Amino acid sequence: MEKQYSATGSRKTATAMVRLGLGQGVITINHRGADEYLRRPDLMDVIQAPFKVTGLAGQYDTSCTVHGGGTSAQAGAIALGISRALVAVNPDLRKTLKSAELLKRDPREKERMKYGLAKRRKRFQWTKR
Repeated sequence: MEKQYSATGSRKTATAMVRLGLGQGVITINHRGADEYLRRPDLMDVIQAPFKVTGLAGQYDTSCTVHGGGTSAQAGAIALGISRALVAVNPDLRKTLKSAELLKRDPREKERMKYGLAKRRKRFQWTKR
């Protein structure tokens, strides 16, 4: 049994547990194929970005367990988890992934509702008379 590397990634409310092992580059998300799970080519590009930047595309099989958030947030969480796992495989890749900003967690979250407002920042219409 070959060595497996694991890492976690998160984005908004999505959390992904990622495991890497040597293989042919198959990506599995929640026991389904990545293209079947995500169904959007731009999200597939987000997931494969760490492999493309480091030049390791097609060398590692990836198994992900993801929950919470929407598909876009889940794709971002998986990409961060893959990047962290690749650094665990080879610490020399850290500089490459960091310069591509793939090791940074996106801090943007949904803003809370404020009382007295229609939405997060939208106010009710003001009438003079």
